[in-house]
Amino acid sequence: MEPEHQALSPEPNPERPRSRGIYLLPNLFTTAAMFSGFYAIVAAMQGHFEAAAIAIFISMVLDGLDGRVARLTNTQTAFGAEYDSMSDLISFGVAPGLAMYQWSLVHFGEMGTGWGKVGWLAAFVYVACAALRLARFNTHIGKGDKKYFTGLPSPTAAALMAGMIWVFNDLSISGSNFQFPALLMTLTAGLLMVSNVSYYSFKEIDLRNKVPFVVMIAVLLLFALTTIDPPKVLFTVFVAYTLSGPLIWLVRRYRRMQRRKKESQITPPPSPPTPPQS
Repeated sequence: MEPEHQALSPEPNPERPRSRGIYLLPNLFTTAAMFSGFYAIVAAMQGHFEAAAIAIFISMVLDGLDGRVARLTNTQTAFGAEYDSMSDLISFGVAPGLAMYQWSLVHFGEMGTGWGKVGWLAAFVYVACAALRLARFNTHIGKGDKKYFTGLPSPTAAALMAGMIWVFNDLSISGSNFQFPALLMTLTAGLLMVSNVSYYSFKEIDLRNKVPFVVMIAVLLLFALTTIDPPKVLFTVFVAYTLSGPLIWLVRRYRRMQRRKKESQITPPPSPPTPPQS
């Protein structure tokens, strides 16, 4: 005879505890992006600047895939979002900042006492701006206009830094002679990340929908040009995207000025007050 406490089967609990595991596939892409960013750091420290730049661009591709894989497989989680931010800070913050420092900014120290601080302070400003940009993005998820990013996206800022290194290295130009252009690029990319300049997000483009034939031709042409000269084409594309933000700001400002001008022309000026009668 079975014991009495085993005779009564327990009722199933409708609220079973959720699994503490994580989804493997999207986080594998995130880990791969982080590995590529870490490799860029190691390569830059060893003086392999072309390899470091390419690794940063590979991180960009992998970072773009992890979110899409999570959405397609319905495996989006808060853990994945936080893990992705940590990966982005390494790949698009620390890696480009250190690569630019090792390639060019470190040579400020050769200009005399005190100049050495300029290089590593500029690199730190870039990394700090990347961290602030990622924190702001996480706190603004689901808020504001989804058509536009507020501030330059951190992957684009990283592409500017890595693209400059890659292009100059491809032209056999040493960064030791270009400290000030490198300084300008580092500070510009960093400050644009924390600015309020709007950048088109391309989130409205659904790859599952039909697109005009011209768009397909343009994409194929871009791929063809990239295979011919990857560093110059990629750098040009991201510079153009970076300039699009200030251009959008100027267009919006001009439209506001024109609208105010029309409103002032339509609205009659207030009549002067009548003098009091004696």
